[in-house]
Amino acid sequence: MKIFKKILVANRGEIAARVIKSARKLGIQTVAVYSEIDEDALHVQMADEAYCLGKEELNDTYLNVDKIMAVAKEAGCDALHPGYGFLSESPLLVEACKKSGIAFIGPHLEAIRLMGNKIEARAFVKKLNIPMTAGVTGTPKELLKKAHEIPFPLLVKAAAGGGGKGMRIVREGDNLKEMLESTSREAKNYFGDGTIYIEKYIEEPRHIEIQVLGDNFGNVVHLFERECTIQRRYQKIVEESPSPTLTKEIRQKMGASAVSIARAAKYNSAGTIEFLVDKELNYYFLEMNTRIQVEHPVTEMVTGVDLVEEQILIAAGNPLRLKQESLTQKGHAIECRIYAEDPSNNFLPAPGKISLYEEPEGTGIRIDSGISGPCTVQSIFDPMLGKLVVWGEDRSVALEKSILALKNYQVHGISTNMTYLLYLLQHPALKNNQISTGFCDRHTDEILQNIQADKSRTGTEIAGLAFLMHDLNANKVHSAKNVWEALGYWRNLMNIPLVVDGKELDIKLLKISKNSFVFQTAENVYDIFLHSIAENKVEFRTFHRFYKAVVSTGEKGSHFVTLEGINFEVKRTDELIISKEDPAASGGTDKGSLFAPMPGKVIKVNVKPGDNVKRGTVLLVVEAMKMENNIVALHDGKIEKVNVKEGERVDTDLQLVNLIAEEKENN
Repeated sequence: MKIFKKILVANRGEIAARVIKSARKLGIQTVAVYSEIDEDALHVQMADEAYCLGKEELNDTYLNVDKIMAVAKEAGCDALHPGYGFLSESPLLVEACKKSGIAFIGPHLEAIRLMGNKIEARAFVKKLNIPMTAGVTGTPKELLKKAHEIPFPLLVKAAAGGGGKGMRIVREGDNLKEMLESTSREAKNYFGDGTIYIEKYIEEPRHIEIQVLGDNFGNVVHLFERECTIQRRYQKIVEESPSPTLTKEIRQKMGASAVSIARAAKYNSAGTIEFLVDKELNYYFLEMNTRIQVEHPVTEMVTGVDLVEEQILIAAGNPLRLKQESLTQKGHAIECRIYAEDPSNNFLPAPGKISLYEEPEGTGIRIDSGISGPCTVQSIFDPMLGKLVVWGEDRSVALEKSILALKNYQVHGISTNMTYLLYLLQHPALKNNQISTGFCDRHTDEILQNIQADKSRTGTEIAGLAFLMHDLNANKVHSAKNVWEALGYWRNLMNIPLVVDGKELDIKLLKISKNSFVFQTAENVYDIFLHSIAENKVEFRTFHRFYKAVVSTGEKGSHFVTLEGINFEVKRTDELIISKEDPAASGGTDKGSLFAPMPGKVIKVNVKPGDNVKRGTVLLVVEAMKMENNIVALHDGKIEKVNVKEGERVDTDLQLVNLIAEEKENN
């Protein structure tokens, strides 16, 4: 068997760590690359060697082909794995590898060029008589003229896109010109190619993809399908295999279609053929991803095949080890993507410091993550923290195990989508497979309401008491020089003022007797029995109900409590915390002050001092965590000052624009 000696992993985060694991299993040394802000990242710690590429700008680090190749040569690498995203489908990187005599662990250059461009891929697949939706191509100006050739609704897409980026649904009456321009701009920004096209949008489709593997000897197999229908903003968030939608006959047809596409393209690596499936189970070719996919673990869980290992062996020159007739699906696997984002605030990315990070454990549970403990989530990168992948004997078992695992997956200090995922998996429509790609659009409000209802049912008082029980009994976990150092503010306060999720609580400690405590609030008296106390954990009983809480301490006097997968933020107002003024608070007192919703980079400024604008006008566009955020006028008015320019990095405490409200004339 041919094997590489040393692989450079040209990526970061969970996929870099994932590739390193497979390389290590094969006895191959690995080299990591990183930007300065990733110096302590998990993939850097895992690799045998690590090289810094630069400060933080992506074009100067993870997207810099010259720097990456220089490292590969200096480290003596004979192969390079690009992961997904970044340069994974870059012809420039493939060409650079070929020129340097370094094997690219991925498909050949012609396949990337052909299938990586959606327009060319559609033309190629059309010749194979595989069904696809109607579409037109051209510049934004040309597409504006051609749009009438396809009936609404339309889907505007980046030709070189992927990962849900560079896509817009346009319905009749929408501003098509603006949609075309913003999609083209986003495509240019993310993929270096502003080419876009329009295709017919299929209402309520399912998104189902087929995993393929090909080698350099003409062998191609498929490893069945993944159901990727649960999406938000065209980004997959829950994937599963096998699909609960497909019949055996449709599964075989789609698998055969995928193999025919890969074979015609002489495909020689891991790749994915994506299809849309309508209500009648008609399927339409969507695109091919010429790389390993984010959701590849669900295929690995049900087939037992290490796809990254197969990629490496194929690139080393070995024939494919797998035969189609020997491949089967066993059990059911579900993947949940964990994002640093705030579902209650329109899923706005939520970078910041993680104060507590704990992964669930158990049979059939796999975590692919780029972090292993408390760290800072940077705004410059994609907000995905990792993936929870669970295997069960069937779909119902996999769902229940996923729900339990999410309850035991702890991330404190920043907002995440884990509670949202927890409630999404419990939604009756999902359990009954009544889904489409519009599932999240249709059910998110309901899911958020259910979360809030259960949060109210649990109550801020119980969350506050969970924090106090852990805080009061901390000396049972940590030894201290004296009891007062352990108890802190407890030594002179029987009245403890708290703020739980913005609600003020005044709690009195009435009595302590061994493991029994009596607290009084304005509404209740709680007799509490302490069952156990440990690092970041406390278990107690009150009113005949048992509670298990996870507790941690973050920044600026914040403490975090998780109960049954629901998070609360707790502050003791008797603690003296000195911090800078909250810009959101100051923005509330000065309605003309507009701040960035999160740290990011200004990519477009639409106004200048003196401009008169209407409510809803897009004043600036700030990019953060690979997402464009429009800063809009909250009212009619006049621009007094613009404090930023395009290309400038901004934080949440920087006033971007000052907008003077238009004075209304009194009649």
